[in-house]
Amino acid sequence: MKITVIGLGYVGLANSLLLAPLHEVHSVDLDENRVETIARRESPLVDAEIESRLADPGVNIGPTTDLASALPGSDFAVIATPTNYDEVSNYFDTSSVEKVLEQINEIDPSVTAVIKSTIPVGFTQSIRARFPDLTIHFSPEFLREGRALHDNLYPSRVIVSNETPEGEQFAELLARSAMDEDVEVILCRSTEAEAVKLFSNTYLAMRVAFFNELDSFAIARGLDASSILRGVSGDPRIGNYYNNPSFGYGGYCLPKDTKQLLANYKDDIPQSLISATIESNTHRKKFVAKKIKDLRPEVVGIFKLAMKMGSDNSRESAIFDVIRSLKEDGVRVVVFEPAADVSDEVEQIDDLKRFKKVSDVIVCNRYASELDDVNDKVWTRDAFGRD
Repeated sequence: MKITVIGLGYVGLANSLLLAPLHEVHSVDLDENRVETIARRESPLVDAEIESRLADPGVNIGPTTDLASALPGSDFAVIATPTNYDEVSNYFDTSSVEKVLEQINEIDPSVTAVIKSTIPVGFTQSIRARFPDLTIHFSPEFLREGRALHDNLYPSRVIVSNETPEGEQFAELLARSAMDEDVEVILCRSTEAEAVKLFSNTYLAMRVAFFNELDSFAIARGLDASSILRGVSGDPRIGNYYNNPSFGYGGYCLPKDTKQLLANYKDDIPQSLISATIESNTHRKKFVAKKIKDLRPEVVGIFKLAMKMGSDNSRESAIFDVIRSLKEDGVRVVVFEPAADVSDEVEQIDDLKRFKKVSDVIVCNRYASELDDVNDKVWTRDAFGRD
């Protein structure tokens, strides 16, 4: 089949590379630099599987900025453009998805559109009324940044809306492209599929918040958090995963998805866990900042901004709120982050040796062996050295 993928972030690039070995894939992005990077078979993202498959000369994904030339004759158009959360409207900014649908409608309305971007519950149903000539489906994406292609090759499940036969057909495409032979495929209406995405990410955020509150209790009572964590997580109903304390959940998905799910609730629908999860994350970041301030450092060094190991992504990282709190109290903050340029609001030190010397306290969300020689300066809540 011919498949066009629009948007080459983690979701779009992973889907392009997943489908390319078996299909004719064309990949579209507005960012010329990103397209040129991919055309050189270099990954714009830190992801081992993406880097490996891009380097394979037998895998072609036709990177381009020209949707008009890529789209005609495609069986499917996979939409993977960003949908940021608008704090004012309490709604995802779906304008990028809507614009792509407008373009598909103008260029070739016979192409089946599959939305992979995260959207509010009910969006697909409502947008179909706006584009009656288009066949539009929704398929939620479940991937980890830094392991995006891996999570598509070995999916926990494949979910696609099934209002038309094309939905089931697309689900089969994803399942057949995976390395696992027995992939669970769930077909449901688009509205239910949208709800699955938001509830899944909110549950993960709630789990992060729960173990962070456990850790906050341990700090306040002078207890060994790792012992409690191992004991609690030893129960198979709870499980020893997604339980390593952090400074708070962050990233592109969890903060915005929890807020969007909360916004989907109306006055006649009772809830307390979802709003409590969001509130808990705010409390955690304030608590972390306070504990660092209690050490009375003149200079706090932040060792890397990424939220987890194996990723260069620092979007909405909890450490930014910790930094703001420290700076508001007049603490000098310096950052060592070799993967990116830091905002002008924060002093960046590129030399690790100088960074260690300047910092009175070194704060890191995830511990790294590079800090072994200054272990006495390190403040972290990383209990297990992973995630």
